[in-house]
Amino acid sequence: MENGGEAKFPAFPYKPYSIQIDFMNALYHSLDKGGVSMLESPTGTGKTLSIICSALQWVLDQRQKDQSEKRVESDEKKGKNGEISSDDEPDWIKNFVVNKDNQVDEKKSKKNKHGFASEKYKKRMNKDSHRDLFARNIDEESFPENKECKRSVKKNDVVDLDDNEFLLEEYESEEEGGIGSLNSKRKGNKFTVNSSSEEEEDEFEEEEEVKLKVYFCSRTHSQLSQFVKELRKTIFANEMNVVSLGSRKNFCINEEVLRLGNSTQINERCLELQKSKKKEISKMKNLGAEGKVRRTKASSGCPMLRKHKLQKQFRDEISHQGVLDIEDLVQLGRNIGTCPYYGSRSMITSADLVVLPYQSLLSKASREALGLNLKDSIVIIDEAHNLADSLISMYDAKITLSQLENVHSHIEKYFGRFRGLLGPGNRRYIQTLLVLTRAFLRVLLNDKDGNRLNTCPDAEKGVRENKTFDSSMAINDFLFSLNIDNINLIKLLQYIKESNIMHKVSGYGDKMTTMQKGSAVKENGESCDNGSILSGFQALANMLLSLTNNDGDGRIIISRKRLSSSGQGAYLKYVMLTGEKIFSEIVHEAHAVLLAGGTLQPIEETRERLFPWLPSDHLHFFSCSHIVPPESILPLAVSHGPSGRSFDFSYGSRSSSTMMEELGLLLRNLATVIPEGIVVFFSSFEYEGQVYDAWKTSGILERILKKKHIFREPRKNTEIEVILKKYKEAIDNPAPKSGAILLAVVGGKISEGINFSDGMGRCIVMVGLPYPSPSDIELLERVKHIESLGDTSSTEIPKLSISEEEYYGGDVQSGFSILRSCRRRGKEYYENLCMKAVNQSIGRAIRHVNDYAAILLVDIRYASDSSKRSFSHPSSKLPQWIKESLVSATNNYGEVHKRLHQFFRFNKNRNCN
Repeated sequence: MENGGEAKFPAFPYKPYSIQIDFMNALYHSLDKGGVSMLESPTGTGKTLSIICSALQWVLDQRQKDQSEKRVESDEKKGKNGEISSDDEPDWIKNFVVNKDNQVDEKKSKKNKHGFASEKYKKRMNKDSHRDLFARNIDEESFPENKECKRSVKKNDVVDLDDNEFLLEEYESEEEGGIGSLNSKRKGNKFTVNSSSEEEEDEFEEEEEVKLKVYFCSRTHSQLSQFVKELRKTIFANEMNVVSLGSRKNFCINEEVLRLGNSTQINERCLELQKSKKKEISKMKNLGAEGKVRRTKASSGCPMLRKHKLQKQFRDEISHQGVLDIEDLVQLGRNIGTCPYYGSRSMITSADLVVLPYQSLLSKASREALGLNLKDSIVIIDEAHNLADSLISMYDAKITLSQLENVHSHIEKYFGRFRGLLGPGNRRYIQTLLVLTRAFLRVLLNDKDGNRLNTCPDAEKGVRENKTFDSSMAINDFLFSLNIDNINLIKLLQYIKESNIMHKVSGYGDKMTTMQKGSAVKENGESCDNGSILSGFQALANMLLSLTNNDGDGRIIISRKRLSSSGQGAYLKYVMLTGEKIFSEIVHEAHAVLLAGGTLQPIEETRERLFPWLPSDHLHFFSCSHIVPPESILPLAVSHGPSGRSFDFSYGSRSSSTMMEELGLLLRNLATVIPEGIVVFFSSFEYEGQVYDAWKTSGILERILKKKHIFREPRKNTEIEVILKKYKEAIDNPAPKSGAILLAVVGGKISEGINFSDGMGRCIVMVGLPYPSPSDIELLERVKHIESLGDTSSTEIPKLSISEEEYYGGDVQSGFSILRSCRRRGKEYYENLCMKAVNQSIGRAIRHVNDYAAILLVDIRYASDSSKRSFSHPSSKLPQWIKESLVSATNNYGEVHKRLHQFFRFNKNRNCN
């Protein structure tokens, strides 16, 4: 490994700064070492480009090294063969050895000089194998019913078009036929229950898996698109085979399916289209002219997947066009008229670099379904500041009261219709499902006798009659309290998967709903059939799967809250608390796992939650400073407003009219001294709305609008692009005003993945400290769990209350008392959640070396002499590059205004020169 950074990383498109060279060397060293590493580089320092040029250079060097070693071994082997060989050796043996070597060389020639798949080989591979491979992918989706299609339809049978199509095939229980199975020899499957959130498995046996594959994942699609944009700046864009993956919702080009809007419904509809088409094909084969079986080529019910040759064309175009992001792939799919989702998936095996969202890589079910092979690969997880919480949240499961009612009702109707036709195995498992759904409904309705389980209106009335409170329980306590601890959930889940009961019950339910439309309504006219039956059944299966986890891995949340205007009614939820075992599966498979981000500290919390087996001194951690000089940033703790009132945005004070008015006056004054764009971050959408309405009522809003335009972050992500475009236009063409103000929300889309360089973000205003609400029972369960980590000597963990079922009414002060009772880890976790959110938000500005911006931390608690603190000082958790320049004490707003005026005048003159 050379020390000369420029020679070491020739793919870097510009002359790198010293901190970029340090970062790339640190990353390269981490890959040499293998295992887990954490690399921190402030936003705006060229982190993404540094990751690309270092990681892919290491892959390139490693492949060349492996090829050199193989050539040496081959030469040595030939030399030995030459020594052993004699004139007495038959010619056919000599020729056989030579021919074998030629075959190996020919196979190697399919790779280019850097070890990446060559264009010629990729095209030939597409031509020879992809058509058949993709056809098999479409024909063998993960529907057990379809795999049995050929067996269940006899040669001269005609498919019955009435209720018999919903009848389950005979199912043998473990006692009757070994491990639960249908009456046939069925191909063994890996255990999984998801039909929509998990993907059906693809098989590409003919393709050779690329060695030393790199997986790059990030949280949002916009961040992945930014990665692809940076990749295109390097030579690697032309040297390697890259594929971008995403969700069906992001890739789908079928307008009928897209209109569903909801991700779950889009997934289900996509699979249903393929399933229904295959059923039609089965019927057509048996209803052909003159009773003959027609050989109809299998294809998907989705019009975007009917022509396999278009999928081949899609892959060929990718080979010609090079690296494409999700938007490019979607546009290419629209132009050709074929599905970009399946088109991109079919290229995973031959890819050198896979760019994908968190869910696809971190979820084991998604990895297996997509066929991702992490063996000896490189996994790079960007934006890893909240990795532990993001990881465990993927393993949560939730089912609402309305979903339970829906599923229970439809299973009952199905069982009533087909009971006499079902075999003993099916009857037993369906009755077990009814026992479970009835037990879950009882616990949500707090109804031990089951008197409220009859109709939708009674159920809603039952919730209204009960007190509004949440409770939490351990898995075993939950099972014992409902008297369902004797049910074998593993066998039941296997039955759900193999019998295809989800689709049978939902199909029959859909038919009955269509026939009796309008008959099942509540008193207010709303339909009882609240959402898709299949979605509810899937939620139930996920919940049952969660109950098979270890008792200490998570908690069951029981919320008996009545339906509110926000749509949040009663529900059961499993909250995963530990990510250690989940993350270890990735670490133990991959050669190296790199966690990258702008704000990764404190690293000890991440280590304890995800890889506690790794000693602190064995963890490779690197952090660098910012590329901008100190005079380019002005971080100020603003403790007082223009009227002299102190800023206190703590929970008990932030809603006062005087506090909101003082904040408005601050913005009015800032608009006169700060050029171009100001981004203001609030703790929540609710508080932003409350402040905006207060400004509107008091007239302050009108005064601000005289100086700058005002834009607000929308709740819907689909509307953000339009708002940002208008915001940018107002800054680029300010006359007659002096720019614009964007009101944003911490944790929203703008705070996580949008960059505000130059005039887009001349000032970032952070309003208060965005601590998460202590009334959140899930948060408090995580706090309790983290408080107990690493402490085997004490069992004293903060309790929500006494008794085995812990009740909690959502009281904020009770939550605060629990937090204050924490000794160290739980309290630090709560503080870190807040400050990581602050750091992410204020890092949206300063995107390059010539950029400059002011950062205003508006709250007395940011001031160095603040006495209003129950936790550690917030400034101690700011990034080092901000902390070093922070003006933490200002006497009054006049001093703040003066410093801002001097700062912007200095930087304007410096850039003009």
